[in-house]
Amino acid sequence: MEEIAENPVNILKNSIRNQIIPPSSSTTTSPTRNPRTRFPSRRDRPSISPSARIVCEILTHASSEDVESALSTSGVIPTRDLVEEVLQLSYNSPFAAVDFFRWAGRAYKLAPYEWNLMVDILGKNHMFEQMWDAIRSMKQQGVLSLSTFASVFGSYCEAQRYDEAIMSFDVMNMYGVSQDVLAVNSLLSVICRQDNQMVKALEFFDRIGGSIQPDGDSFAILLEGWEKEGNVVEAKRTFGEMVDRFGWSPQHISSYETLLTTLIRKDLANEALKFLKVMKGENCLPGLSFFSTALDIFVKQNDSTHAVVLWDIMVGGGLIPNLIMYNAVMGLLCNNDDLNNVFRFLDNMVFHGAFPDSLTYNMIFQCLIKNKKAHKVEKFFYEMIKNEWPPTHLNCASAITMLLDGDEPETAIEIWNYMVENDILPLEVSANALLVGLCNMGRLLEVWRFAEDMLDRRIVIYEVTMHKLKNAFSEESRTLRDKYDTLAKRWKISRM
Repeated sequence: MEEIAENPVNILKNSIRNQIIPPSSSTTTSPTRNPRTRFPSRRDRPSISPSARIVCEILTHASSEDVESALSTSGVIPTRDLVEEVLQLSYNSPFAAVDFFRWAGRAYKLAPYEWNLMVDILGKNHMFEQMWDAIRSMKQQGVLSLSTFASVFGSYCEAQRYDEAIMSFDVMNMYGVSQDVLAVNSLLSVICRQDNQMVKALEFFDRIGGSIQPDGDSFAILLEGWEKEGNVVEAKRTFGEMVDRFGWSPQHISSYETLLTTLIRKDLANEALKFLKVMKGENCLPGLSFFSTALDIFVKQNDSTHAVVLWDIMVGGGLIPNLIMYNAVMGLLCNNDDLNNVFRFLDNMVFHGAFPDSLTYNMIFQCLIKNKKAHKVEKFFYEMIKNEWPPTHLNCASAITMLLDGDEPETAIEIWNYMVENDILPLEVSANALLVGLCNMGRLLEVWRFAEDMLDRRIVIYEVTMHKLKNAFSEESRTLRDKYDTLAKRWKISRM
């Protein structure tokens, strides 16, 4: 023990134990030392300081017996910044980290953060016996803290050694670190982040509940874990216990949001919306970020009915949606052909300072086309161009096709002329749609005139389109057949 008192860092080298027994580490498998362990290069980490680069080169190439001598003759002076930098680079090289740490510890009194880094490196490399040696040394120096044990919890849980993580919590007070609710939450959070370990987390939570009172964060951590596992039954049970213990409070809104999100993800929207209405009545309405997340889920589920209810609760609660949210819900409504709500939302946008953009207009325009609302397509087209948000070239093509199929050629021609005059490119799809549509209506003279103009503008007329025109013109008068022949010759030349 005298050696420990002189230099606690030596514990890492000699594995000297004291009377406080840590969790069993008899099955620990330590990595084999590789003296050629690769440290980050200049290319990997261009921000490495010159001193750290020298140290890393020494640790890479020197043997364990020679490393301290090499470091001492390198001219590098260990400083707090240097030690932290090198340790942060040493997670894949735990033995080299120990050698460097021991050398630095002889030069000056190591800080708690540096010790915590060393504990973390050892734990992450499953060197648990050495990790506890370091912890005992930290205890002697009085630098142990919750941060140290948070690292221990994380290392054990990542190694799937949950019982040992919990045993580490149990011995905290023996090492002079309080077993308070912050420590509970630290361990609880690590367990809940692992896959399929909520039963273990709940066992721990229930066991300590009689001696350490959980706080709102404790329940929030559990709720996030249940959300991750998609366990609605346990999420509702935990939520009920939280409300029984703390009542309704705006400071716990993030936990309420977690429950709601869990319900929505599990297709329990009706139940989620009931909870949401209760929360609103308790002055605990979630924030805009929750509504945005919930709306995204409804969009993925193609659930426009519940999305509208959610939206009305949000707006009724005084929250102001942004343009992204408006476009999301209106896209969902368009996908479900709910035009009444589409236009209701469109009319309300400006009151929330969210002005429709190209996406807004084109989604609605496309929905009108899909539902063959010819007169509304015409009216909406003029509104779009008045507000300087023209349809896309594909929407123009679809509109032209639909209007001509619906015996509305004048509006179709208006759209085409607008495209040409305002360079709504590319024009080919709409051009061919116009020719085929007019051809099907028997308006061959207009077909010939538009086709001639298209060739003048070097717009590509498809071969399949020319085939349809040929069949249509061949059944007409000699004059029209001659016009087609002239057109066909020009078309062939344009393809050369």
